[in-house]
Amino acid sequence: QVQLVESGAGLVQAGGSLRLSCAASGRTFRSYAMGWFRQAPGKEREFVATISRSGGGTNYADSVKGRFTISRDNAKNTMYLQMNSLKPEDTAVYYCASRSSSWLSTNPSEYNYWGQGTQVTVSS
Repeated sequence: QVQLVESGAGLVQAGGSLRLSCAASGRTFRSYAMGWFRQAPGKEREFVATISRSGGGTNYADSVKGRFTISRDNAKNTMYLQMNSLKPEDTAVYYCASRSSSWLSTNPSEYNYWGQGTQVTVSS
């Protein structure tokens, strides 16, 4: 089993920045790929970013490429999402997730463990 806890929720104006954190416990954090997803009201959960177990490989949704940066600190069992140049359309509940594989994936159904989510609201 693995437990994931997100933090860093907030309300920010368009153009601002936030950093989300995801603290993991319960299994060998460094062995598995992880990802960030988000879900806006009335919409399906969508992929945001994913990172390899070492942190050397990443992949981003086109909508956040160049604005968001995913990273991880395996010594601290923590993953991060630095969000810059935020837009109102980035407003959503953000979830971190872990999968039982070292391979990157953009498909939420391929992730086994999920955090409870953290709200990000961007005002115009």
